[in-house]
Amino acid sequence: MLIRDVRARDLDGLLAIARHLDSVNLPHDRQRLSAIIANSEQSFAARCDVADRCFVFVLEDPANGRLLGTSMIFAQHGSRRSPHVFFDVLDEERYSQTLDRHFVHRVLRIGYSYNGLTEIGGLVVLPAFRRHPAQLGKLLFHVRFLYLALHRSTFRDEILSELMPPLEPDGTSLLWEALGRRFTGLSYQQADHLSRENKEFIRALFPEEPIYATLLPKDVQAVIGEVGPETKGVEAMLRRVGFEYAHRIDPFDGGPHFQARVDDVTLVKAVRRARVVAAANALAAPGATRCLIAVENDAHLDPPLPAFRAVATSCALADGAVTLSEEARRSLGVGDGAEVAVLPLDGSPPIAPLPGV
Repeated sequence: MLIRDVRARDLDGLLAIARHLDSVNLPHDRQRLSAIIANSEQSFAARCDVADRCFVFVLEDPANGRLLGTSMIFAQHGSRRSPHVFFDVLDEERYSQTLDRHFVHRVLRIGYSYNGLTEIGGLVVLPAFRRHPAQLGKLLFHVRFLYLALHRSTFRDEILSELMPPLEPDGTSLLWEALGRRFTGLSYQQADHLSRENKEFIRALFPEEPIYATLLPKDVQAVIGEVGPETKGVEAMLRRVGFEYAHRIDPFDGGPHFQARVDDVTLVKAVRRARVVAAANALAAPGATRCLIAVENDAHLDPPLPAFRAVATSCALADGAVTLSEEARRSLGVGDGAEVAVLPLDGSPPIAPLPGV
């Protein structure tokens, strides 16, 4: 399987994948996806402002060219023209000495970030391939941190992942029905669609004062900060690499925000650069381990080559060098002496960096 940057020719394949998510980040809308792809191409080529960069990775079966999944990085989520909006989830304690009664109320307080943070999102694999032995979701999860490590200066110091909460069978959010609809008069779908282009209505119509979740129905309180069943696996992976629940939620659906410092994420720290060396059989080489191997091309080439390519393969790591199979070399288009990025996938310690890297 090959992971690479998305291209204009991938529109139909990406649309088929988006049908299974249809989120703000990955809408099931041809026109919007076309714009997202164009922005991604500009982002990989560094032809747009850092704050506007969105990097879209696709997983392709090279045997037939079919796209099986995707994931994304937003260099900066939140700006002056489109702030990052959230509810802080706070505890407020109350005690009456007269009654000798103590209460802890959950409080929601709206907040905005105009400087933004880096966000990862849009991870989805076609349903038929979600239990693939190659763990395709894991590859799409890891590749973003490999790219973050290679281009650290492009991204913010804090990184965010907004997870999907439990939703009703028709896609309705209980939190939105209890709060958002009352303050905006919009359905969840209408508000979700509008917020993709314009968030002004949130600041204009949502209350600035804290909202006591205690006053909400019990079933609504139960979904605040909860992770939906389809996203439990992602939550587990995030926690393993250093993310924690930030006690913040999406103001539309109540989905929890998980955050970490980029430099503290274990996968970012594990990435190294190495030189490709020859070997007759990488699988049989001493110390072989499974790694994600990536190579980058000049995105300005004409005709253009993929700006980024990565494969998961068994390889041998030692002394700033990596031994790859012939198949992996062909997929990446590399020969002896080529520099590649390496991210171990099985928890193995990273190889030492090349001198000066």
